[in-house]
Amino acid sequence: MKKIALISDTHFQSMADAVPLVERLRRSCFRDVDAVIHAGDMVHPDVSLLFADLPFYAVQGNMDNVVPAVPLQRIIEIDGWRIGVMHGWGARHDLEPRLLAQFAGEKIDCLVYGHSHQPVCHRVGEMLVINPGSATDRRQAPWHSVGLLHLNKTIHGEIINIDDID
Repeated sequence: MKKIALISDTHFQSMADAVPLVERLRRSCFRDVDAVIHAGDMVHPDVSLLFADLPFYAVQGNMDNVVPAVPLQRIIEIDGWRIGVMHGWGARHDLEPRLLAQFAGEKIDCLVYGHSHQPVCHRVGEMLVINPGSATDRRQAPWHSVGLLHLNKTIHGEIINIDDID
């Protein structure tokens, strides 16, 4: 069984902002993960260094500076599961259908996205759709959040309220 950390919309302006939160996450809900997926809007380009000991997959968000090595959209394969990742853009009201359309014709088992800062975890047919929300800027969400993907004989996700973790 694999456990994948999901994070998005961190909007870190400096590593001084990023380090305490990432260390807190790594001590708690990300303690025994096998990889990390960042669904965009890292803002600070060195966030991946905080996960240097793990496979780290990221996509560019609308607030990220264009970095050629970081794609706008990608499909990651882990243990036979195909995970589509894209940040998103524009209004929240039809964000998910637009992102699903971006992967039309691709066989993916899960869509991971960000942009709205709203945690989401549900199925569209057989596909798991998950947005981890934001660990730093909850906007209208009830709490700051991250996500986990659990990959085994099935794929399932969970959203974690991080406001009360140590």
